[in-house]
Amino acid sequence: MKMTTTLLIITATLTALIGGLFYAYSCSVILGLGKLSDAEYLKAMQSINREILNPVFFMSFMGTAVLLPITTFMLRGQNPAFLFLLLATLAYLIGVFGVTMAGNVPLNNQLDQFDIVNSSTEAIRKMRDGFENRWNFLNHIRSICSIVSIVLVICACIGYKFRDISTGL
Repeated sequence: MKMTTTLLIITATLTALIGGLFYAYSCSVILGLGKLSDAEYLKAMQSINREILNPVFFMSFMGTAVLLPITTFMLRGQNPAFLFLLLATLAYLIGVFGVTMAGNVPLNNQLDQFDIVNSSTEAIRKMRDGFENRWNFLNHIRSICSIVSIVLVICACIGYKFRDISTGL
C-alpha cells in the first residue's frame, strides 16, 4: 500500500471518529443533560469538560487538524481527491477546530471557574442560561461541519481510488 493511501485511510478514520463524537453528543448527550437540574447540569458539564481532555480525544481532534492539511498537500494535483480534501480541511479547521477554540473552549473555561457549591440558586440558573444554549448551538455547528468533513473525505477516497483504477496504479 502506498504511503498516500495509508495517510488517506488514517485521515478518514480520525475524521470519522471526531465527527462521531460530536454527532453522538448532539443527538444523545445534550438531550440527557438537558433534563438535569441546573446544579446537576453544571456539575456534569464541568466533569465532562475536564475528562474529555485526554490523549484519545486529542489524538482524533488534533490528529484530524494536522492530517487533513498534510493529506491535502500530499494529494495536490490529483483531482478530484485534492478538491474534496481541501474542502474537508476548510470545513474542519473553521467549523470544528475554529468553533471549538473560539467558542466552546472559552465557555468551558468560564464554567470550570464557576463555583457551584458556593453559588446561589439564582447564580447557578444564570450560569446555566448563559452557557447551555450557546454551547449546544456551537456543538451542533461542530457536528454539521464534522459530517461535511467526513463526507468530503469519503468522496476524496473514492476519487483517489477511481484515479488509481483508471490510470492502472
